[in-house]
Amino acid sequence: MKKYELAVVYSPNLDEEALNAEKASVNALIERFGGVVEKIDDWGKKRLAYEIQKVNEGIYNFISFSAETSAPAEIESRMRIKENVLRYLIIAEEE
Repeated sequence: MKKYELAVVYSPNLDEEALNAEKASVNALIERFGGVVEKIDDWGKKRLAYEIQKVNEGIYNFISFSAETSAPAEIESRMRIKENVLRYLIIAEEE
């Protein structure tokens, strides 16, 4: 299995309960495709470098996980349709 990091920027309009549910669904998505979540780093609400969908702030979350090489493509295809996710990026970590 290879190591990856997923960076997610959530909408700042989410209340705490909805945000926790969204984070749990992303973690479940990783585990659904055989990934193992190793570390979650919450940065909280930060100002965006540029406006996205008329929003100036976002809630940042970084997830380190291990998965097979086919998992990132599957995860990205599901992340694309999430309404409360402004941006996401999966990168492979160097070993």
